[in-house]
This record gives sequence, C-alpha cells and structure tokens, in this order.
Amino acid sequence: MENNKPACSWPKKDPLLIKYHDKEWGSPLHDDKKLFEFLVLEGFQAGLSWLTILRKRENFRKAFDGFDFNKVATYDRQKINSLLEDSGIIRNKLKIEGAVTNAKAFIEVIKEFRTFDTYIWNFTGNKPIHNGFESIKEIPARTELSDLISKDLKKRGFKFVGSTIVYAHMQATGMVNDHIKSCFRYKEIIEKYG
Repeated sequence: MENNKPACSWPKKDPLLIKYHDKEWGSPLHDDKKLFEFLVLEGFQAGLSWLTILRKRENFRKAFDGFDFNKVATYDRQKINSLLEDSGIIRNKLKIEGAVTNAKAFIEVIKEFRTFDTYIWNFTGNKPIHNGFESIKEIPARTELSDLISKDLKKRGFKFVGSTIVYAHMQATGMVNDHIKSCFRYKEIIEKYG
C-alpha cells in the first residue's frame, strides 16, 4: 500500500504483491508483448497462487525469451523438454505446451486484427470497465463478458483460457478496474485512463 493510502486488502503485507497492486494490476495495457506475458502467466497460475507466479516471473521471462511470442511459437520438443527441466518456472508439461500453442494462436490473431491489443480490447469497447465494488467479496471470478472472450479464444485455438483465467487476465491488464472504490488505485486509474 503506497504511503499508507487506503487500498485493496488482497496484497496483505507481501512487498511483491503490494508493488504489483500499486504499480501494475488494473492499469490498462496496450502492448502485445505484455498482453502475451499476462496470458502465459495467467495460464500457469491455474490452480496456484498469483504470488507463486510473481516470485517466478523473472525466471519465466528468461525461460520464455522475454515473452517474445514469435520465438515462443517456434519452440520444438527439445526446447519444451529443456523448460521441463527448469526449476525456476512451473514445470507443467500441459501448461508449457499451452504457452507454445497460445503463441501460435496469438500470431494468427495479429494477422487478422493487426494487433492482439485491437482484438482483445474490442470486447470492452476499447476502454476499461470500472466496476466500483465496495468490497473485495463483491469481485466475481468470472462474468458473462469473460465467458464470451473465453469462448472466442478457445475457438481460435488458445489453451488455458477458461472464463476464470480470462477474467483474471482482464483484471491484470486493466480491461476491468476491480480495485475497490476506497482503494487509491481505483480513482487513479479512472483519472489516468478514463
């Protein structure tokens, strides 16, 4: 929590979570490489805590060539096997293979829409949705919109994009502003991004 300002309660006292909450979570992202990074990380997070992923984030960046989707799309069996040996990341074969599949699907979306950003933000009318929840208990795990996006991503060949993962992605990349209304970031995001 920045300068003891009122904030969301979920970061608790963990410095890594606090920094992520205060500087990243909920800020609208329009950079394809960063959008791909979050798509990969959210997929790896399935069944784990976000803190586990944040602690390994730098290792993921190294292992996945800085989340360069063009490089990740070319990963062969040898590279996948080397990732399965990398103790710095989550060594889950299906998730690693899913990241490669998603890189290929990501490139296909770019061919169709010019950028993944154009494709994904079209679902929100190209602006963040400010939910204005009073309490963390009100924040949903999925919505009708995340259901719709999930269905479309699956149709395009993406893996690990169930509605809950998609909603977490929307929160992380600022498609939805799920900071509670009393959190300093809620108003900050509205003022900065509209």
